[in-house]
Amino acid sequence: MRIVPAQRFTEGGGFVVHRPFPVAGLSYVDPFLLIDEMGPAEYAPGEAIGAPDHPHRGFETVTYMIEGSMEHADSHGHRGAIRGGDVQWMTAGAGVIHSEMPAREIMERGGRMHGFQIWVNLPRDKKMTQPRYQEYSGEQLPLVTGDGRWVRAIAGEFAGRRSPIQTTVPTTLLHVKLDPERMAIVRIASGSNAIVHTIEGSGTVHEAKIKKHDVAILEGAPAELKLSAGSEPLEALVLAGVPLGEPVARYGPFVMSSQEELLTAFEDFQHGRFGEIARA
Repeated sequence: MRIVPAQRFTEGGGFVVHRPFPVAGLSYVDPFLLIDEMGPAEYAPGEAIGAPDHPHRGFETVTYMIEGSMEHADSHGHRGAIRGGDVQWMTAGAGVIHSEMPAREIMERGGRMHGFQIWVNLPRDKKMTQPRYQEYSGEQLPLVTGDGRWVRAIAGEFAGRRSPIQTTVPTTLLHVKLDPERMAIVRIASGSNAIVHTIEGSGTVHEAKIKKHDVAILEGAPAELKLSAGSEPLEALVLAGVPLGEPVARYGPFVMSSQEELLTAFEDFQHGRFGEIARA
């Protein structure tokens, strides 16, 4: 296990994120390519910032909102909104133009924004699959409470409760809150790489200490992760996924398996083959 800090960056139209990877010295943790904690940030009316039209190919993007709301649209005609507790799991596959912007009520009245953007790699034989969306509200995701624990199963399962999200490879994604001195045991698929991203508070992953913005990385993790709070409450995002073990060629919004495939992605985008977002 290693503990790395989530470094502070500015992304998109100028919003602040905390990112454990990709950074110098740590490109990705197979199958996860990127983790960004967006905010938390308080915006006055007209100040909120998002990610205007941009392309994706070859992987999946996951947006999980803790607070606030985002509106999104893409070049395949899909539109929607996600609010606190909701998740959007987008399989970019062969390619989309995508936009994620603060919802109208946030722009007009201001408000607090906090969430996560996660990139999950696709196997080489599925990189050019048809794009698809899975969107679920917080009320549709399993929530396990009691004994000083609050756990939302965004993907995978916890305590026998399984998320409706269908993942390409066995993947677990949990939002966990623990009262002081309480513990959660997370069961994951054998051979997974696991990540615990601390949002607030402090505690331990197995015996390793973690604090706010620390990220614990366990490659070839045990089948059970032990997450404990110390003398203060602990809030964290827990991820685990079975590694693909395939070559990764990436640049910006494209993640392929070879430089040739990467060049093709750029050419297709430059020639307008990803389409465009239709607006009235």
